[in-house]
Amino acid sequence: MNFDQLGLVPPLLRAVRESGYKQPTPIQTQAIPPALARRDILGCAQTGTGKTAAFALPILQHLDASADDEPALRALIVTPTRELAAQIGESFATYGEHLELWHTVIFGGVNDKPQIRELRKGVDAIVATPGRLLDLMSRGEINLSKIEVFVLDEADQMLDMGFLPDIRRIVAKLPTKRQTLFFSATMPDSIRTLAATLLHDPIEVAVARVSEPADVDQQLYFVDKANKRKLLVDLLQHDKTVSRSLVFSRTKHGANRIAKYLSDAGVGSAAIHGNKSQGARTRALDAFRKGDLRVLVATDIAARGLDIDSVSHVINFDLPNVPETYIHRIGRTARAGASGIALSFCDIEERPYLADIERLLRCHIDRVEDHAYPPAQALPGPTDLAGKSSGQGRGGGGGRGPSRNKPRRGKRSGRRPRRPQ
Repeated sequence: MNFDQLGLVPPLLRAVRESGYKQPTPIQTQAIPPALARRDILGCAQTGTGKTAAFALPILQHLDASADDEPALRALIVTPTRELAAQIGESFATYGEHLELWHTVIFGGVNDKPQIRELRKGVDAIVATPGRLLDLMSRGEINLSKIEVFVLDEADQMLDMGFLPDIRRIVAKLPTKRQTLFFSATMPDSIRTLAATLLHDPIEVAVARVSEPADVDQQLYFVDKANKRKLLVDLLQHDKTVSRSLVFSRTKHGANRIAKYLSDAGVGSAAIHGNKSQGARTRALDAFRKGDLRVLVATDIAARGLDIDSVSHVINFDLPNVPETYIHRIGRTARAGASGIALSFCDIEERPYLADIERLLRCHIDRVEDHAYPPAQALPGPTDLAGKSSGQGRGGGGGRGPSRNKPRRGKRSGRRPRRPQ
């Protein structure tokens, strides 16, 4: 199937072609037709599957078909992080290139005055994070009474970040009669329970969970916790193929400590997480994309939704305690057909996490035993992929700032006058 067969109007097809896309991804093929038919959608898709276009294209087509002379807020997209909000806004700008529509992106961590100024000019759609959205709603700057399409993106991450009360407050202000598009990377019972309260007779679409990303060379280093930073520096200093690496830390403070240790060792690095200002996060991302920084240290929440090409290595400084998170992490490398390498450090307390990850993968990650900082304790036996670990260890448990991101006007310029600036 190609985009011409999905029912999209010519201006959207033109924008898709100009963006270099030739064929829709599976989630786009499944979601776009029912979304165009104004059905509610319950979608399960991981990062990198093309789900943003799966909801952005139908929304733009609906807004364009029913637009009045003056813009009115009719579409709301809520997402957990600033970086993801900014990237969704950029997608709306790209796909809406040849439409007479206005949208803006709002999130915290930056001055709200430019955002308020754009809202007062009038917009058709908003991409927002929950906190700033509720703040501007409470001050009378945003009215959701005419919303026709509501998107909740990365719903599982929303719950992980404690946004459920905020989501309920937002939904309470939406019209009962609306279209809702609900997307989550995972679909545990808690997510299905939330979806059931928001959706009416939804169409379910899903991309099968990938248990092992293709073209990723996965390597495991057993190392004592106290030596993890030393091992990281040793690898970066002696392996020049590590040209652009994304290092994952379980905590914000841990990310800061890793970045400082690397910088002190002469390795260009920066940390991004929720405690960093938006300006600092943007500068770090830009420097990493340009190659000015060799290492970006991130927490899972900060990295969710980041679109960074040419990541040569993903390094799991801390193993995640949720095995699916491992899949999300290593999927940051080997994008767009390129090959990539994922290096994981495992201390004695993390061995149960390793067992869970390998059971999900249904294979053993290659062990690297000949390295500078082997653990003091003997290495564990292999994971029993069908049951419990046979190991001996025990353990427990952005964007570029506020932006209108207005699609540039195409030749169809007669319907709406340009708003005053």
